[in-house]
Amino acid sequence: MADQQLFSLVERMTLEEKIAQLMQLAVPFFEGAEESGQITGPMESLGITDEVVRNSGSVLGLAGAKKVIAVQEAHLRNNRLGIPLLIMADIVHGFKTIFPVPLAMGCSWDPGLAERSAEIAALEASVSGLHVTFAPMVDLVRDPRWGRVMESTGEDPYLNSEFARAFVRGFQGNDLSGDVHRLAACVKHFAAYGAGEGGRDYNTVDMSERQLREYYLPAYKAALDEGCEMVMTAFNTVHGVPATGNKRLMRDLLRSEWGFDGVLISDWGAVKELIPHGVAEDEAEAALKAIQAGVDIEMMTSCYIHHLPELVSEGRVDESLIDEAVLRILSLKKRLGLFERPMRGADPEAERELVFCDEHRHAAREAAAKSCVLLKNNSVLPLQPEQRVALIGPFAASGDILGPWSWTGSKEDAVTVEQGLRSKLSSGRLITAEGCGVSSMTEQQLEEALKAAKEADVIVLALGEDSEMSGEAGSRAFITLPEPQLELIKRLKPLQKPMVVVLFNGRPLDLHGVLDKADAVLEAWYPGSEGGAAVAELLTGEVNPSGRLSMSFPYSVGQVPVYYNHFNTGRPKDAPDAQERYVSQYLDIPNEPLLPFGFGLSYTDFSYGKMKLSAEEMSPDQPLEITVSVTNAGDMAGEEVVQLYIRDMSGEVVRPLKELKAFRKLLLQPGEQQDVTFTLTEEQLRYHHSDLSFESDAGQFCIMVGRNSEDTETRQFKLRK
Repeated sequence: MADQQLFSLVERMTLEEKIAQLMQLAVPFFEGAEESGQITGPMESLGITDEVVRNSGSVLGLAGAKKVIAVQEAHLRNNRLGIPLLIMADIVHGFKTIFPVPLAMGCSWDPGLAERSAEIAALEASVSGLHVTFAPMVDLVRDPRWGRVMESTGEDPYLNSEFARAFVRGFQGNDLSGDVHRLAACVKHFAAYGAGEGGRDYNTVDMSERQLREYYLPAYKAALDEGCEMVMTAFNTVHGVPATGNKRLMRDLLRSEWGFDGVLISDWGAVKELIPHGVAEDEAEAALKAIQAGVDIEMMTSCYIHHLPELVSEGRVDESLIDEAVLRILSLKKRLGLFERPMRGADPEAERELVFCDEHRHAAREAAAKSCVLLKNNSVLPLQPEQRVALIGPFAASGDILGPWSWTGSKEDAVTVEQGLRSKLSSGRLITAEGCGVSSMTEQQLEEALKAAKEADVIVLALGEDSEMSGEAGSRAFITLPEPQLELIKRLKPLQKPMVVVLFNGRPLDLHGVLDKADAVLEAWYPGSEGGAAVAELLTGEVNPSGRLSMSFPYSVGQVPVYYNHFNTGRPKDAPDAQERYVSQYLDIPNEPLLPFGFGLSYTDFSYGKMKLSAEEMSPDQPLEITVSVTNAGDMAGEEVVQLYIRDMSGEVVRPLKELKAFRKLLLQPGEQQDVTFTLTEEQLRYHHSDLSFESDAGQFCIMVGRNSEDTETRQFKLRK
């Protein structure tokens, strides 16, 4: 359908039909859905008529090829102009085949792996009838108390940007119209949702424009530069104005400055939430501010439907604003090929063949293995074939390892740690006991755990957070393991058996009582459908751990936010002339995190040669080459993540002590050596100045290369301009 045809279509639509295109409704409203007619509670209060449903533009949370076909066919029969529905859902880290949560994928430091996971998710979702996914979430996060940290890839703007691009490529491919096995991606949450005060979900965000542009906006921009079709507004405020009604953010920055002309959708209920925020007196004003800000689709509130007609008739809203929103929605439907193929990729036969197939599960297992991070190992791992293993803990036989936002996944189909280890250990070598629940313990559970542990040579504890303790609305003030799990460690420790802890969780934790007592700790996050198989491969040494932290683990929640790329102060603790007391420090805990950004161990050892620079100076026309040799000095093949950081020693504004600028993941055989060469350009030294100009400063820089943000070799160079 040509663009002129879209204009003609809009001209044929009544005002009510156009406004209905801006309304997104959940499945029960639609004829043909199994849930049809089950409209209760908050949905009932929307006051939606049959006419609105007939003319609405999109449906939320529908999946399954037969269901989608039935709903789309019914809708096309009922819609006067035959405009198909957009089918949207949260496909965050897999459809039926669940991959590790995005925070875990960030720890793989492997954007190619992330792209493949999104491609598989898009394939499974598209044959099941979906058109749009509300992903990727690229919010930069520095506060592990926030439950939705599990949806982010971490605390670094560069690493987040690389993953944002990868996820968009995986979801969308190169040709949305021609490739029916891809999804339109929707980057979220614009903007700075991950910076809510106190780590509390939906909470206020207040930061400078420079801070916003320097750290929080780059990953959104990277996703859009990759061609991301949609943007979702955030729940939070930006510069005192809720994002969903923030004209400066959405019209001026997103659309005018960045040139985004795709579809902007509110998050669930966010338009009406302008009222409790205190920037709209009623639903009419909420609708006015949202449409003026450029929000095209209102998700699951009815401010547009009930009030835009009167706002237009009163002259408070120009109908051209509604027309442009409708055109953007219709243009997306056109790019997806829905006017020619309204059922698009929905295919019950392909759905049976492809969804949760062996190939996809194998990819999920590889992703899970590469996302786990070995945090400690006192020569206990890998497990030896002759050892008797006591597997104990609430996650030993639990399928609750998929994590939040896995709504089409099945805990029953997830490979548990017990199943994974039984497939690797010879008969009779594995003894299991629950030990405790996630947040409870009985004497019988403890007795069974002690009995199992006494019979074993090594204890493996499967501990963590259940999936309800993380994700949306999953903020926690205290981010230790629940007390019964810490008590289980204490009660088993006196047996003096080697103890391995495997953690299943959606955020960096305060690991006191775990890291200090265990002999080995493997951070598995929520590893997905094949998580137990991947963990077993890692524990037995079939796979060598290669994950590296994409977010710092705090020493204490009292440090939060704690992150690697922080500023210095006028009285830094480590200054040569620092006084004992009058420096920037805590009196009772260290300044540094318990585990730094980029950290992760391996079953082999990697040694680094001396860093070599191509020159002592660089210029805009002459980049700097940095070379370091890396050797696998152990006796097992392994992957090392070589990380490059810089520091601008004197900026127009204060610059971070370290900034990640590049990384390289190497697979090295025992004894193998490789030279890694990075090319650093002047463009990579630019930053936002106090006047928001984006440029570099001539002068002295430090360059750091190493295995994590703390363990690096440092050299200096000058930028000449």
